[in-house]
Amino acid sequence: MRATEIEAVELASYLLKEVAYSWFELWEESREEGIPPAKWSEFADAFMDHFLPVETKASHAAEFENLIQGRKSGWEYHIEFTHLSKHAIHMMPTVEARVRRFVQGLSPFGYK
Repeated sequence: MRATEIEAVELASYLLKEVAYSWFELWEESREEGIPPAKWSEFADAFMDHFLPVETKASHAAEFENLIQGRKSGWEYHIEFTHLSKHAIHMMPTVEARVRRFVQGLSPFGYK
């Protein structure tokens, strides 16, 4: 949709229902007055921290640490990397670190 990080939060909020929407309203109200609107990464982190069990986050982080392309296509590896990396942000503080980690997991000659 090519939404900005701020627009993405607004769009996602329209899809939340019941408990999730109640949480979102409380979360927005708890933010300090006068600060800029929340960006997607801030919203996603807060949402996952609230709704995803600690055990699940730890499990996904461990999966990420061991992720390699193996017999996956480049696209399949990219999708899994993107999904799991959300749980291991602490391992990649910069874009360069993220790229380095992605390349480290690639198969030497690709698979497909």
